Parts: sequence; C-alpha cells; structure tokens
Amino acid sequence: MIMSAQDHDLGFVHRFVPARDHSRKPLLLLHGTGGDENDLIALGERLSPATALLSPRGKVLEGGMPRFFRRIAEGEWDLEDFYGRSAELAQFVAVARKKYALPPPIALGFSNGANIAWSLLLRDPKLLGGAILMRAMLPFDPRPLPDLDGVPVLILAGFNDPLVPADQAALLAALLGEAGADVTYEAVQGGHGLTADDLSLAGSWLAKNG
Repeated sequence: MIMSAQDHDLGFVHRFVPARDHSRKPLLLLHGTGGDENDLIALGERLSPATALLSPRGKVLEGGMPRFFRRIAEGEWDLEDFYGRSAELAQFVAVARKKYALPPPIALGFSNGANIAWSLLLRDPKLLGGAILMRAMLPFDPRPLPDLDGVPVLILAGFNDPLVPADQAALLAALLGEAGADVTYEAVQGGHGLTADDLSLAGSWLAKNG
C-alpha cells in the first residue's frame, strides 16, 4: 500500500510506503530543490529495502520548484523562514509518526532536504533516529547546540561540488560532533549530484545504523 495525499491533519503533501521489514528504522525522505514527494522513493527502496518510507513535499516554491525553506540568494538563507519551516516540518513528522505508528526515522536528505534535516536534529534530538545528509552546508552558526549524544549521522560531500564546498560540510560534521552525535564524514570524487560512491557509503552505513 502506498499513500499519496494532502492530509489536513498532517499538513504536507506526502507519500507513505509501509514497512515490510519492521526491524529496520523508517526513512524520512527530504528532497532537494525541484524535487517532490516522489523524488527519493526509489533511492530509499534501494538503500534500505522493505523499510517504511515517509516522503513530504516542501511547501516553498522557488521559480516554481519545491523547496523546504526560502533563500535570499545562493548560499544565503532566509533564517526566519528556515526556523519557521523547520518547526512546521517537525510537527508533521511527529504527527505522521503517530498516524503511521513509526519509531524515530532516519532522515535521508539531499541538498535543501539535507539542510532542513540537520535543522530537525538540532531542534528536537528525539524526533529522529539518525540522519544521512547528502550535500548539506552550514552557512551560519546555529549555536547553542542540543545534546545529540550518540545520534548516528552520515555526511556525504562532493570534492568538486560547485554549490556546497566540501569544507562547509566538514564544518557541519564538526559542529554535530561537538553536540555529541556519532558523525561519519565522507567526501567523494564528484560534484553536487549523487555518485555510485555516495550510494555505496549510504547503503553500508544504513546496514549498520538502520
């Protein structure tokens, strides 16, 4: 059974794929700019077969392309909107977990989705069971930090990413580690798009942490 709907109780257009293997953590799929609730379903099924998938669509439009929060320019975020949208998405995840009877999911986010995923981690450490952050960045200092003691996080950066310099992803890894998260940071040979190495690293990490 696959659900796709605007649920007024949940507030986001989303897809939900029920688990066939309840021993694995669900995945919260958070797309990049221009994606939607369908964008990462195949990736989630490939990386963690038979797990439950929860995939919302971002509500912000930039040139007609869905995003999870507004930005003023490339690399410059509207922080008021960022924090407000993070709170709204956190509420969606909390209500969806109750509706679908889900344990804390692992957030699997790409680009814009990865950025709001780390915001969810910092906002409520108990909301998620971990995170895979693909091509995430850290354009400002979000301190003070919560206690993320032992929360598993995988950060995947691209050495040749023209949008997210690898050192920004490394700064994010250091910050989450400072908060106590169990962070694995990997930089692959590639740009902003995902590579076979990204999929291999994410699959291996999920096999241990999912």
